[in-house]
Parts: sequence; C-alpha cells; structure tokens
Amino acid sequence: MPMPQKAADLAYLALVVDEPQASAARFERDFGLPRRDFKCGGSSVPLISVGATALALFAQTDPFLGPEPKKGVHHLALSAAEPEAAARAAGLPTAGSLSKGLDGKAQISLAPAATCGVRVRFTEPLGLAPARSDLIERIDHIGVASADNKGARAAFIDRLGCVYESQQTDSEVETISENFTSDTHRYIFHTRPSRLVGSVRVTFITVGDCELEFLQDLTTDVNADAARHDAAGNTRGDRSAIARFVAARGAGLHHLAFKTPDIDSTLGRLGKAGYRLIDKVGRPGSRRARIGFIHPAGFGGVLAHFVERREL
Repeated sequence: MPMPQKAADLAYLALVVDEPQASAARFERDFGLPRRDFKCGGSSVPLISVGATALALFAQTDPFLGPEPKKGVHHLALSAAEPEAAARAAGLPTAGSLSKGLDGKAQISLAPAATCGVRVRFTEPLGLAPARSDLIERIDHIGVASADNKGARAAFIDRLGCVYESQQTDSEVETISENFTSDTHRYIFHTRPSRLVGSVRVTFITVGDCELEFLQDLTTDVNADAARHDAAGNTRGDRSAIARFVAARGAGLHHLAFKTPDIDSTLGRLGKAGYRLIDKVGRPGSRRARIGFIHPAGFGGVLAHFVERREL
C-alpha cells in the first residue's frame, strides 16, 4: 500500500445549480462573499470564496461535468502542484487522463468507485484568497451519503492522507405510551416496547478547512419515509434522506453545510430575505452543533444547511 501523503487543500467544491449567475449573485448579495469568474472550456464559471476554499457553480449542461450530471454537489477538487503525480502517489485508479480544468489548470479525476462514490479530482491551485462574512465563516462540512464508512476511511485517510476527526452514531427511538383512566379502577399507565426508527453512523474526515461527513444508514430493516421539505427535520428524516439517495443514485456527495456564528439569527435573516426554510430555528445536530436546513430552491437545487458549533 502507498504511504499516506500530506493532505491536500480543498481547491473548490463543484455545485450543479439551476442558474449559476443568479446563484452567484445571491451569494454576493445575501451572504457577503466575494466572487471571481473562471474560464472552463467554452464556459464562464463563477467561483464564490468560502473560508479557505471556493464553490464553483456549474450549469447542468456544462460538458466539463461529464455525462448526465444531477443538480446538487457534484465533485470536490484537491489542490496539487502536479495533479497526475498526486494521483499516482495516492495509489488510486484514475478516470481518464490529465486535462484542462478551471482557468486552464491541469486536472485529473479519480475513479469514484475507489473513493466510495465521492467524485474527486486533483487540480493545480487556483490562487484564491480566503474569505468570510458575518453570516458564513467557512464550509463546515460536505455531506456524503455513504454505504461504507470503513471503506471511506481507508480511501481518504490511508490513501489521500486526510485526517480523522471523529465518529458518532445518531439514533431516534420511538416510544408509545397509553393512559387508561377509569372512574372506578383509577389510572393505569402503559408503555409499549421502544422501536428504533432512524439511526446513522457519522464519520468526519478533515479535508482542507472543513470535513467530509460520511453518513451511513444503520436501520436497513426500516422503510425510508417519504421526502418532505415542509417541516423541521429530525434524525429519522435525515436517515430517510440518506437511504433514499443511496437507493436512487448510489453513494456520493449529498449536501453542503456552512458554519455560522448564530444559527437562529442566520435563519431569521434568511427567512426575512425570502428564503424558504425547512428549519425555522436551530435543532440538535452532530458534534454538539445546532443546525438549520434551507429548502434546495434557495440554492439553485442544492441541499444546504447552516451549523453553529464551538470548536473543541
């Protein structure tokens, strides 16, 4: 097995959105984040600086993405002075040969099967300056619908040199109680056996200044709930979303989370600005955080949420 290399910085995260220019304008106007446009083939791709990395906003028809891209988080690109050499050092198979990427930089793609469904590319550095605003400090994590967290650790830690951050199990248990009140036989309280309705194994692996959050469904004997964006989320709903995604698309990049200093204030500001909220106030999330999801329509079809948490 190749020796782990130094973890690369995250150059950019590619998002497939409805209208890249309109989405970029919202990031500038509503979130106060800077933008630069890069040439990519025959297209102009807006990049939004977030923390030490950037979001690259692509149209669904952009040939750079490959065949039949879906809206959402498409791929992540790791910085490497020599992308082809970095891929060889990782000992992972590539998907195609060296080619031109953003701003004409050399780039090469790894085979998704070797990275547990996550589309990963190496690219020459883009030279963007770090940025933050009063609403968004950086990307907190990139969610991955996972079918194999153990395999993800082997690929990203052992091969790509990323750093293990933490692991936890999120569970939701349903308990039904019944009350019997009689004018003669008094009061009886009865509790039915508890039932597990949602559980996910969550593994965090650091890449750049954020984490990959691998979410693996553990409740294979429980049917997934129907998709809904009209009510505040919970562990059962989060688990169902992961199960549906893996069943429909296979394992892969699922959502994006931004670190914010005050979740309730941020959600309130976004609500007043016209964004459709899934969570109107912060709710408990992984790593002792409080989180709140925004409807995908607010981000051009990308599922995103905000995270308030203290660093250990």
